[in-house]
Amino acid sequence: MTASQPPLAAIRYGQDDPVDTLLEAVVRDLQTQGVRVAGYVQRETDAGENCCATMHLEDVTSGERHVISQALGTGAKGCRLDPQALAGLCGLLDAALARGPDVLVLNRFGKGEAEGHGFRAAIERAIVEGVPVLLAVQDAYLPAWQEFAGDYAVILPPGRAEVDGWARSVVGRVGEAA
Repeated sequence: MTASQPPLAAIRYGQDDPVDTLLEAVVRDLQTQGVRVAGYVQRETDAGENCCATMHLEDVTSGERHVISQALGTGAKGCRLDPQALAGLCGLLDAALARGPDVLVLNRFGKGEAEGHGFRAAIERAIVEGVPVLLAVQDAYLPAWQEFAGDYAVILPPGRAEVDGWARSVVGRVGEAA
C-alpha cells in the first residue's frame, strides 16, 4: 500500500447512483489484474409485486450468495436488513482477511456499521493489518462514517475514474494494462 491516499475510501452515493454496478466492475478489474480482493458486492432479486426485492451479498472470491434481507410483508416500511444474517457473514469475512488480500471491498457502511455492528470489526481489522478498504455510504450514514473513519478515509464521488484513482494509489495496477 502506498501512502498517497488514505487506506479507507467510501463512495458517497445517492438513490439513483448504480453503486453496486460500480463496485462490481472495480472488483472484476482488480481481479483481472491479479489483485487479491476479499469482500462482498450486493445483489437484489425481484421477489414479485407484493414484496421488496431480496438482498444478497455475493462473495467476490467464491461467487457464493448469502441472503441478508428479511421478508417483512406488503406495506412494511422498516429496514429489511437481517442483522443475524449479516452477523453470520462476519466469520467468513474474518477468514477471508486471514488469507491476506490486497484490498477489501464491502457493499456498504450502513445502519449496522453506524450502530457499531455489521462489518465494522472487519473494516477495523483490515486497516490494522494494512489492507485498504473500499465501500459505499449513503448520506444518511455519512456522519457515522466520518466519525468512525476520521482522517483515515477519503470520500469519493460515484465515478469510475475517481474510484480507480484511489485503488491505483493504494494497491497499484488499476486501470493499467495487465
